[in-house]
Amino acid sequence: MSFTDQTLAQAREIIAQYPDSRSALLPLLHLVQAAEGQVTPDGIAFCADLLDLTTAEVASVATFYTMYKRHRTGKHHIGVCTNTMCAVLGGDAVWASLSDELGIGHDETTADGMFSIERIECQAACTHAPSATIDWEFFDDATPASLSDAIATLRAGGTVQPTRGAAIRDFRATEHSLAIPDDGLAGEGVAADHRMLAGLNAAKAAGLAPQDHANGATS
Repeated sequence: MSFTDQTLAQAREIIAQYPDSRSALLPLLHLVQAAEGQVTPDGIAFCADLLDLTTAEVASVATFYTMYKRHRTGKHHIGVCTNTMCAVLGGDAVWASLSDELGIGHDETTADGMFSIERIECQAACTHAPSATIDWEFFDDATPASLSDAIATLRAGGTVQPTRGAAIRDFRATEHSLAIPDDGLAGEGVAADHRMLAGLNAAKAAGLAPQDHANGATS
């Protein structure tokens, strides 16, 4: 595809943030994915030209990280962790229900282009296992019912609020935020709860971590 002048300008702004231009490759691939819905050969060439890399160098990165998709994703991407912790706490059941409801399997997209689903090895959210994401936003303590409700709401054009973070937009919008994080949404939603902060608070209580200087408490 031909990238817009706006995308090209944003790409150059990203590159300008790095002393070594090749360090901008990961956010540039997210920017490409925001524009294309996937990382195509054209997107790889776009990054290679801007960073003075070979297409082989860019492709080796795009194929290494599973967040970069080499086929078109749905409007919404749903990931379910089925690694050991999440699996034994219900992740396998969540995945089976999701796959049955949408009629697709791992790394596949519904015929209407609305949803893609993926089995994910780990989402670093074990405190709230089983963990799921929609467009990379967390749905903690996921159940078949909670994901089914979210799917129905998204199909109807309603607003879905993840466990933490901003309300769900779509896959491409989230990819744009990964490329350019200053999206004005940093303060939206819940950031963390007591379960996520348990280790930090225990360390503070034991004098192993800095106290909250604002009030001298272990917040």
